[in-house]
Amino acid sequence: MIPNIPFLKDKTLPDGVSHPTWVILDVTGPYPERQPGSPIQALLNRTETLEALGAKVEKLRHAEWLHGVLVRIHGFTGSPATAHAVRGMLSRLGQDKRVVAYLPQLTMTALIAASGAREIAAPESADVALAGFATEPTFLGAFLKKQGIEFENLRIREYKAALTRFSQEHMDDANREQLQAYITGLETAWASDLAAARGVSVDTARAWLEADLTSAQGALDAGLITKVAYEDELVGPGTRPLAAVMDLLMPRKANAKTGRIAVIPVIGTIVPGKSRNNPIPLPLMGGPMAGSDTVVGALRRAKEDKKTKAIVVYVNSGGGSALASDLMWREVATSEKPVVVVMGEYAASGGYYLATHARHIVASPYTLTGSIGVVSGKPIMREFNARHGLNPERVGRERALMHSASRPYTVEERQHVERGIAEVYDRFITRVAEGRKLSKERVNEIGRGRIWAGHDALELGLVDELGDLQTGILRATEFAGLPYDAPVWNATPKGSGPLPEFAQEAVRAAQVTVWPFGHERVLTWFDAEVKVR
Repeated sequence: MIPNIPFLKDKTLPDGVSHPTWVILDVTGPYPERQPGSPIQALLNRTETLEALGAKVEKLRHAEWLHGVLVRIHGFTGSPATAHAVRGMLSRLGQDKRVVAYLPQLTMTALIAASGAREIAAPESADVALAGFATEPTFLGAFLKKQGIEFENLRIREYKAALTRFSQEHMDDANREQLQAYITGLETAWASDLAAARGVSVDTARAWLEADLTSAQGALDAGLITKVAYEDELVGPGTRPLAAVMDLLMPRKANAKTGRIAVIPVIGTIVPGKSRNNPIPLPLMGGPMAGSDTVVGALRRAKEDKKTKAIVVYVNSGGGSALASDLMWREVATSEKPVVVVMGEYAASGGYYLATHARHIVASPYTLTGSIGVVSGKPIMREFNARHGLNPERVGRERALMHSASRPYTVEERQHVERGIAEVYDRFITRVAEGRKLSKERVNEIGRGRIWAGHDALELGLVDELGDLQTGILRATEFAGLPYDAPVWNATPKGSGPLPEFAQEAVRAAQVTVWPFGHERVLTWFDAEVKVR
């Protein structure tokens, strides 16, 4: 039975038409990149992934009976990098089908996604929000001091702002400089994408951000969209929702004879141990965490798998533990199979560190990357403890308790920590210099903790190409000498131990700690509190 389209009066196909000629594809939600590798996580995941959306698009692309696709982009909450990946999918679909994007909300990210279509329509009443990009991190220094808590923040160098939210009351000049440059980079990428889609100059597209557009008609007059229309004006009697035609879309058979490509995700804060997810939305504690044991195990399995000819590592991480990042880097650097790293919304600090020796690095123009720097610190609870009658008593060596929150570092201890982070920074820039064929002096110049947008990173030589995960997979097949339709699998570590997988997931989910980095205090970490809007 064909599901109804509320505004379609005739529910039957026209005479002589055996298949729908148009399909409606909904694009809504955040779209994480890949299906979780863990069976229990995959079972619980109810959010459609880019991986699943891409599979649908490829099926539509190869449906011989299909003329066009109406893509409804509504309630889209993905990052600009995610939107750029959707853009790539629609662009590939447009090589074989007529693609029309329908946007009830004309937002910055929705338009990035829609720019993969040759035609963009919006209803007369469309919500227009084209104010450019911005970010608004909240600084907690004054608030923490009022609670009797201060924060030691030792960093290399001036742009390394990972802990400044906790140690400072205001944004410093260096941080403001790099964030403004990053925002400018995003808006340049946006203008480039929209200019290419609409066939205008980048300057014309950039001017749309200053045009104070408030209506769909204004967007049409400016050349930003191609039509003002309601959804029912865009479909005909031969149109059906995607769900109604799924049984008509034949699954594409991958060419498995010669080999396959492994995809390994590095999602969230990089930590020692197993990957896990903490749903508590607190600084440091919350969100997904990419454990070095899990990622290293997956890389080793892919390297040992005889069918796997190349590896793609997808990174959406602001880094974290310096040690865990280095362990991941080692597995990438020692792989005899070609490794391609693909960067998502973030691939900064430790998330960039692990990528330095990959055969090829792909970034979105909207990726936040770089942040080649090191940070260390700790909260100081001395005043807090005094206010609340808490009295830590020390026994044994003072040095053994140097990272205790009960007192600040002594001069000697601070020098000890500074020497340690200087060594890690030197190792970091050495890794980058060797992997990217740059001098250490040049890496230090573009490092110092500074973040870069993806297209800036390309100009600086930190990445090799702008694209998305599909781009990375295509490059991996080329390096491995495989056909473009080689199968792709999500690599996970071998057997995870005596507990059943679902039980292990439950245990890891319950591991809530204020400091997720184990005993480490030296971090290659970028504070992912920076969210563009």
